[in-house]
Amino acid sequence: MPERWTRAVLRRRVPVLVCWTIVLAFGVVAAIRLPALLSNVFTVPGTESDRARQILERGFRERPDGVFTVVFRAPRSSRATLQRKLDRAARLVPTGHASQLRPGAGVLYGEVDTTLDLQHAKGYTDALRRALARAFVTGQPAIQHDLEPVLSHDLLRGEAIALPIALVVLFAVFGLSLAVLVPFLFAACTIGATLAAMYALAQGFTMVSYVSNLVELVGLGLAVDYSLLIVYRFREELERADNVDAAIVRTMETAGRAIVFSGVTVAIGLGLLLFVPVPFVRSLGVGGFLVPLASLAAAATLQPALLSLIGRRGARRIPLARKLRLPMLPGTLEVDRGFWARLARAIMRRPVPCLLGGTMLLAAAAVPAAWLRVTPGSISALPGGSDSVRGVALLRDKVGAGALTPIEVVIDTGQGGVRTPELKRAVERLTNATFHDPEAYLTASGSRAPYVDSSRVYRRIYVVSRHEYGDPATRGLVHRLRDSLIPRAHFPAGVHVYVGGAPAQGVDYLDRSYAWFPWLVLGALVLTYFVLLRAFRSVLLPVKAVLLNLLSVAAVYGLLVVIFRWGAGAALLGLHHAPQIEGWIPIFLFAMLFGLSMDYEVFLVSRMRESWEHVPDNGRAVAHGLERTGRIVTAAALIMVAAFSGFVAGRVAGLQEFGLGLALGILIDATIVRAILVPSLMAVFGRWNWWLPKGGSRSSLPSSTRST
Repeated sequence: MPERWTRAVLRRRVPVLVCWTIVLAFGVVAAIRLPALLSNVFTVPGTESDRARQILERGFRERPDGVFTVVFRAPRSSRATLQRKLDRAARLVPTGHASQLRPGAGVLYGEVDTTLDLQHAKGYTDALRRALARAFVTGQPAIQHDLEPVLSHDLLRGEAIALPIALVVLFAVFGLSLAVLVPFLFAACTIGATLAAMYALAQGFTMVSYVSNLVELVGLGLAVDYSLLIVYRFREELERADNVDAAIVRTMETAGRAIVFSGVTVAIGLGLLLFVPVPFVRSLGVGGFLVPLASLAAAATLQPALLSLIGRRGARRIPLARKLRLPMLPGTLEVDRGFWARLARAIMRRPVPCLLGGTMLLAAAAVPAAWLRVTPGSISALPGGSDSVRGVALLRDKVGAGALTPIEVVIDTGQGGVRTPELKRAVERLTNATFHDPEAYLTASGSRAPYVDSSRVYRRIYVVSRHEYGDPATRGLVHRLRDSLIPRAHFPAGVHVYVGGAPAQGVDYLDRSYAWFPWLVLGALVLTYFVLLRAFRSVLLPVKAVLLNLLSVAAVYGLLVVIFRWGAGAALLGLHHAPQIEGWIPIFLFAMLFGLSMDYEVFLVSRMRESWEHVPDNGRAVAHGLERTGRIVTAAALIMVAAFSGFVAGRVAGLQEFGLGLALGILIDATIVRAILVPSLMAVFGRWNWWLPKGGSRSSLPSSTRST
């Protein structure tokens, strides 16, 4: 960072600290109030399922994500009594009205239809349950309502795992010192700023329920890592500096600059998610994107102020630490004889075998990615024990897996109305065709409510599938309805037929998301290359970094298939075993890992570049860079893995997949990539590592840092 900026912050350190204290207070309030504004909605504007949703809301006064399903364990003889009870309960919900109860094997079930969106509908779950004491209240609003305490509990469990591990690692790096507190203060303010921004955005935009867990656990790992790298460099600079302010300036010019480039690479991948026209993906992207932005803002302002606050005395180890003999991570200031320098030289003596071995290992891990299958979601993967999940299980066993989320074929007759003979014959042809489809468990249609709206302009057909809404068989039924069954029904000219409901929303969500995914990958590759070109002042090193990141992300995809789909070790680790990975996981993992994997690359290569600027010897530069960063990158990786393990410790399948994917990616990057592939590739390339065509500056490092 520019010297003038750092000195300006140091002159105003007290106002800076006061401002960040206020931000932290706002963040605490936001953390308490934010969960009530969150909900998982898979609607995709502009798609066929969204047009069906709009007609259902406008014509039938309901929307699929605001419908409660009520299940009674009762015989058919109780139908009239329970119908009256359901009608009374529906009046407790604004715009609510009850459907007719339908029988199953020993159960009666019906809906409380509303025009409320999921975020507002979920708030009436408790009122319905009090009015329907002996019934199971489920459906998307009730499921969302029951998911919130699970996510909150899982977040506390994750923090209970991550924070002690982070503390132990920081003690192993810094010893018993006040410097240990700086990364935690930095992380608290960064997370607070992000949560405050998310709370403000959630007032006007739909935000995913997972955002709080994402911000707090990812924010913890990222912020502690960034602050750790800066504090470590600060302690190095104190050994050479005449005063504390000079050490802070040099720290921010070197480690601070590397953090800026690292944060930018993380923000690039997550920022590109904002261009994906899917609200679920965008809201996750916003949460992830704000984390590195807040970290960068804190690194530029709060971090220098905190370093000046602890000063030389606070950064020094307390003498008691020597008597306690706390364990330390490997690494030393003896850059020529340290553990990491010896490892680098050993690899560089035999670079080709090491390169081939490491590459083959990652390629083997990546092969199972060919069997990666995604789903928009899975009701069976919901954490058990809640009233809504028991209702789902009862409905699945007694009626069918698709009963909770039926496909809704919505017919817009235009000016013709629903009574024309041509329309009736087309509806009969369609219902007959779906009746004979092997996946359709039940087809329901009629000439009165709830199949026809009050204006007699819209009509609908319920199609209940044999499998739940995210299953491939159900998605196949949606495609058959759209591609063949509806066209073969020959609806009259001017009539528009839309396939909606949760299964169709899931299909549109996956189709739209993965139509944009290749552009996301391409954009991340190109933008990251140019950022690293500026950071490394090398043409070849950014290419190496981008290719190695692609290989490590592919390896993570393959390992997720092995663990979650094939079940290898899932039971041992207490993980959910599912035939498919949730659809947002591969997209968000790529965006997140592609940036996070660059963190250590930027910090490592920046130190190598410093050594190269001092003495242009490639072997020496690689060994010195690895030795200077070995201990600190290992510590940073351990903290990041601990933070991501917080997701794995939870009960939500999607967050387990996400957390394990991030943890595996960081482990791969900090071990195989950093310790084996990077030194071996740089040995193969030799002086070409540092080549830049004429016109580029010789070094992007400040003149004051061109010594090791």
